[in-house]
Amino acid sequence: MNKKRYPFDTSAKDDLESRLNDLNKRHGRDVNGKQRDEIKKPGNSGMANGMRIASEFISAILVGAVIGYGIDWFFEIAPLAMILFMMLGFAAGVLNVIRMTKEM
Repeated sequence: MNKKRYPFDTSAKDDLESRLNDLNKRHGRDVNGKQRDEIKKPGNSGMANGMRIASEFISAILVGAVIGYGIDWFFEIAPLAMILFMMLGFAAGVLNVIRMTKEM
């Protein structure tokens, strides 16, 4: 017969805990959640790192250009703010690239 599970039914919780403990044992972790040995986490691939760096560099330049364009439009001062903020975006992008490559 099918037994309904009610919120106060502890058999499902016990089953889940036992399955989690088995999984932790298979992965080299103590049942209490402590790791027995250091498990290496896989890092990003070179392509993923390159795409991340490129996208953050380009987005910094684009954000600077959009802010500059908005200031140009609001104050009607043609390309001055756009050029200035695009250069600031370029500088911010270079700093982000340097910071990320130091982490790798």
